Amino acid sequence: MRIVAGTHRGRVVDAPDGSDTRPTTDRVREALFSTLFSIRGGFDGAVVLDAFAGSGALGFEALSRGAACAVFYEKSRSAANVVRKNAKSLGFSADQAHVVEADAMAHMRKPPAGAGFDLVFLDPPYSYDCGEVLGSVFAWPEGTIADGAIIVYEHALKDGDAVASACEKLGIEVLKAKKYGKTSVAILQTRS
Repeated sequence: MRIVAGTHRGRVVDAPDGSDTRPTTDRVREALFSTLFSIRGGFDGAVVLDAFAGSGALGFEALSRGAACAVFYEKSRSAANVVRKNAKSLGFSADQAHVVEADAMAHMRKPPAGAGFDLVFLDPPYSYDCGEVLGSVFAWPEGTIADGAIIVYEHALKDGDAVASACEKLGIEVLKAKKYGKTSVAILQTRS
């Protein structure tokens, strides 16, 4: 995998070994970030959460495009070590790329930047319940997610209705839903 655009364009991002992670392809990341750019007007100063980091490719893409910092949650020790290795090889400081080896659904802490996350990437295993994943976001400590934050939720195509239903119950606006093969990406926004 490579960083698609920004200051680190073309740089390689390693993926964890095995089949426990499902890296977002370069093509999907490129399309996703183009859409996010249109919605957000860019990435400068963004406080990013990559909640099921895997390789960290989504968070590193945001950093390459101007995000202020990214926090990477990954509960697998081997995958968290890959994220740390990627951050080091890309030249990001610990303040820019902070890796937390923990389950984002259960152990979320407020961002180290002090401001709530305003760009959140959720790319959990497809076996996770959509309502439970989105519900956990709103169970995090107050101020963890900024008002009006953009949440990107990558899920199995077959779970589209469940995601829409969970969003409706939680008061999350669905801005866009894109399909890429058997994968769907929902771009959501919390209400201010």
